[in-house]
Amino acid sequence: MPDGTPKKVLVRGPNWLGDAVMCEPALQGLKRVWPGSQLFLLVKPAVAQLFQAHPVVDRLVVYEDRGRHAGLTGKWALAGDLRRERFDVAVLFQNAFEAAFIAFLAGIPRRYGYATDGRSMLLTEPVAPPDPGTLVHQVHYYWNLLKPLGLSGEPSNPGLRVTPEEEQSMAARLMQAGIGAQDPVIGVNPGSTYGGAKRWLPDRFTQVAERLSRKMEESHGKPAAVLILGAKGEEAVGRSIAAGLTGRSMILSGATTIRELMAAVKRCAVLVTNDTGPMHIGSAFGVPIVAVFGPTDWRTTSPYGAEHALIRHPVECAPCLLRECPIDHRCMTGVSVDQVYDAAAKLIRRPAAAPAMAEVPQPVRVAAESSGPRPLLDGVTVFLDRDGTLNEDTGYLRSAAELKLLPGVTTGLSRLKAAGARLVVVTNQSGVGRGFFTLKDLEGVHARLQGLLEADDAALDAIYFCPHHPDDGCRCRKPARGMVDRAVAELQLDLRRCYLVGDHARDIQLAHVIGAKSVLLVPGAVDEAIKAQLKTEQAMPDLIARTMIEAAEWILKDAELRADTMTQAGDRSAG
Repeated sequence: MPDGTPKKVLVRGPNWLGDAVMCEPALQGLKRVWPGSQLFLLVKPAVAQLFQAHPVVDRLVVYEDRGRHAGLTGKWALAGDLRRERFDVAVLFQNAFEAAFIAFLAGIPRRYGYATDGRSMLLTEPVAPPDPGTLVHQVHYYWNLLKPLGLSGEPSNPGLRVTPEEEQSMAARLMQAGIGAQDPVIGVNPGSTYGGAKRWLPDRFTQVAERLSRKMEESHGKPAAVLILGAKGEEAVGRSIAAGLTGRSMILSGATTIRELMAAVKRCAVLVTNDTGPMHIGSAFGVPIVAVFGPTDWRTTSPYGAEHALIRHPVECAPCLLRECPIDHRCMTGVSVDQVYDAAAKLIRRPAAAPAMAEVPQPVRVAAESSGPRPLLDGVTVFLDRDGTLNEDTGYLRSAAELKLLPGVTTGLSRLKAAGARLVVVTNQSGVGRGFFTLKDLEGVHARLQGLLEADDAALDAIYFCPHHPDDGCRCRKPARGMVDRAVAELQLDLRRCYLVGDHARDIQLAHVIGAKSVLLVPGAVDEAIKAQLKTEQAMPDLIARTMIEAAEWILKDAELRADTMTQAGDRSAG
């Protein structure tokens, strides 16, 4: 590689359909970085079908993990096949140890990927994964992996392609069911191979499809046909939905290849779906999507790029990321038929979707015109400690199930949020560095914390954490200001208008460092000895409060006083 450009690149793609679709922009980006390289895409059979005829993939290599590549012997055989291709570089979008191990066995000299799953020793160029405290959409997660290679800009929208012959074949199949080429079609995808927790109720899919069919009759002169999609094993769900429909329907559950599924999804005027692979396939074809989200994290796996509506019912336990709900499935049962129908009815009134592989413009966000005075805390940031401030301090919080909010937290934070404040958590979590829990455990705790607060209109704007051992000498562990500086850079915060609420001397010390007014939460009585200790530690706050409600009330009053002072100063200047 005299010019630095590899001739042959092995790309290990994700295993799941939805993840593979969200990785597609990164594949295009890789071709942009190395335009003269041949890209060989190593993926499992279903994903291989997804990328047939894709313009940036020069060759597909099918990883038959349940067939000839099963077990250690099969992986050794796969590595031998790859070794004979003499690849220059392996780019590993899949995060598993196995992906790096196979690339290592294949003798590929450059092995590039995120340093996850204990595989750093097998990577010649490990890339630090994103901070788990900062949520990143999967499209950006894959895209950002390539930035150290020189990729710049923003990812395009995912795009897929079916051949004209495949579209014609699906059109003929629909015609046999009485669905003509010009007939409007509603797609319904009620299943989920991940688990039952992601599934909205089948009878509600039926009601939405029935109402949408009648709605489209008003605009198209004929009721829409309903395509019921799904994987093998979901046929019974498809039959139960079809049984409740009065118009034309066709059950494709378990009756399509991936290529046929793609052609069927592309045919839909709107797709009503759970969080599944077909949802992302529809998005890649520019099909308007109405997606019902429950236990999964909508912030990282929502459909990307195409017009879509996300419907969810905020509850304290979501996103839990569980396959099966251990309680009453409240995140899904709380989503009503009216919510989903109204969202879909709005989408189908819009112009037809762009063709496959075209870049679909992002929805334009138009700020509402102000109809009154700015909120009192507009532009104000309230930095918050976590343990002992928002939730009970149990020493080292190892699992999401152990997290319990302190009394008054949601009430106090919701008042601040309603007044326009941005809420940002900055928390020391040395339990990671000490080996008491993993980053994945911490991510689960933070997901639950965000869900609990969001359910009471007190959602956090961001969570920053320091995972280092106290002896590491990092710049982010409080009272050092590293986490705050990062928040300022990423969220465009104004430190001249900020407060900090915590329960420890180091929180107040940090407030002094950044010039913030501070509140120390102390649940019990505060005597002169405690105040003397705070003075000794240079940690005397502006207020000592017992609860978050008291802290919020003081912040509101202080902000109001500041505003009055500025107004008076302005009046004097004008005079």
